[in-house]
Amino acid sequence: MAMNLRLPAEVATALQAEAERTGQSQQQIVRDALGRRLHLIDHEDPAGERERARAAQAVQPARVPYRKVRPRLRLPKGTTSLDLLGRDDRF
Repeated sequence: MAMNLRLPAEVATALQAEAERTGQSQQQIVRDALGRRLHLIDHEDPAGERERARAAQAVQPARVPYRKVRPRLRLPKGTTSLDLLGRDDRF
């Protein structure tokens, strides 16, 4: 269902700030708020816990940054993975 919603300026500003803080769309925030108000969404849903942990800075960044994985298997020149799958000893 589509609808127009007129919000007081302070509510609109708070909604925009929350959307920027969480990375969620304003529509998603409003839908979640309505769902909770109408008891259609559990107040302690996992997504809410994640957002609270993020806001409280309880989630720490990774200790080791992303690192490139080196391939462990090198096939001889002229051999492809398709050649390996076509072997007779595989069932």
